[in-house]
Order: sequence, then structure tokens, then C-alpha cells
Amino acid sequence: MSVLSHFRLDGRVALVSGAGRGIGAASALALAEAGADVAVLARTQEQIDDVADRVRALGRRAVAVRADAGSPEDTAEAVATAVRELGRLDTVVCVTGGSGPKPFLRTGDDALRDAFDRNVVHGLRLVREAVPHLVRSDGASVVMISSAIGHLVGRGYVAYGAGKAALDHSVRLLADELNPRIRINAIAPGAVRTEALDAFTAADPSAGTAMERAAQLRRIGTPEDVAAAVLYLASPASSYVTGQVLAVDGGLLASNLPMPYPDL
Repeated sequence: MSVLSHFRLDGRVALVSGAGRGIGAASALALAEAGADVAVLARTQEQIDDVADRVRALGRRAVAVRADAGSPEDTAEAVATAVRELGRLDTVVCVTGGSGPKPFLRTGDDALRDAFDRNVVHGLRLVREAVPHLVRSDGASVVMISSAIGHLVGRGYVAYGAGKAALDHSVRLLADELNPRIRINAIAPGAVRTEALDAFTAADPSAGTAMERAAQLRRIGTPEDVAAAVLYLASPASSYVTGQVLAVDGGLLASNLPMPYPDL
């Protein structure tokens, strides 16, 4: 059997949250290209409708489900809709999170709670809702999108980095608890060319150049770089991999976007 066949997802169903653009959209399309039918979740209907159409153009079934990751009701209904419309669930890719940089002494309790909610609670909620369906699959896989700042250092990222570090360890803990029926892994991207980053570097081209120089591969990542790793972890190619956090960061040794906050 060709090794390439292990990357195929024919007959499988994937659910991708945060799939309206960026890493989520690229991941949904990569899974569809490998043969999966895909439920695409996000808050913006126009965006997920477009991604669903692109999935269908690849010859796969798709359902666009408008859902707010912060809503328990939306999350439960989204999973139920995906299973009802597509018949099963084999893979969940969770692309949720975020938190803006801020000096630690100006990072209040609300900001810390919000970072933990967005980067840990929302994703784990989706997994919890999906597990009763995933356990029926003979090849279930969960892929969480974390961040390099969960294991690297950089000023301004205490809330975000602590949240992503907690997500990473949640993956290790869940790998043990969901073993052996469901594999779960995470991807920790470095800087990726999303709309937000493109707007930032357009306003300050020197920042983009500095970010490229800080990565050992001397470039900023693309959504497709991350999507390729998602496909690996979602497919039988990684059937002997669980509880891992895969860095897709260009070889970063520290954050390549530290905030210029002065010493105390």
C-alpha cells in the first residue's frame, strides 16, 4: 500500500471550528481535498458559506453552521447539526482562541479569565460535545490549534501564552483519558499570514522583516503550512501519534513579535 494512501480521508466526516478564514478555512479545504466531508463552523455566515462552497467544488459534501464558540448552546447544536447532516463524525479540528498583548501589570482578572475561556474552555467544550460521536468512529482524531507562545517566551503574552500552555497540557491529559478510542494532538503555529497579521505588517513593514529574520526558516508561515500538519494529525498517517504538540513555527526559539515593553 502506498504511504500516500494513509493521508486519505475518504468516507470520513470532519468538523472544523473557526473555519471562516485563515487556518480554519485552509484546514477545512485540506481535509476535503483528502476526501473528507466537512462541517465548517464560525460566527460569520458569509465566510462559512464561501468555504462550504469551496469544499463542494472539491467534490465533497459540506454544511455551514453558524456558531459562537463562546456559547454552550451553539456548540452543542453545531455538533448535532454536523452529525445529523453528514451522518457521522470522525475528526474535530478546533481553531479557537486569541488574546491581545498587554503588559502584565495592566492585565486584570477579567483579561486572564477571558484568555482562559477563549483558549481553553471553548475548545474543550467542543471536544466534550463531540466525544460521544467520535467514539463510534474506527479512526477518531482531534486536532487543537494552539500557539508557539504556549512554550516560548515574549513580553506581553502572559494571558495568551498561559492559556495556550494550559491547552497544550489539556491535550496531554485528554490523550490518556480518551485513549485508545480517540487520538488527540495539538499544533503550535508561529506567526502565520492571516488577515490580521497582513494588516499589521502592511502598517509596519519593518516588523514583518524582523519577524522573518527571527524564524530559522526566515519566513512567516501560511495557513496552508498549518493545514498540512492538520491533515497529518487527522489522517491514518499519524495513527501512532497522540498527546503531542507539534510546532509549526519556522524554527522559532523565542517569540518573533515581542512587545517593546520596558524593564520594570
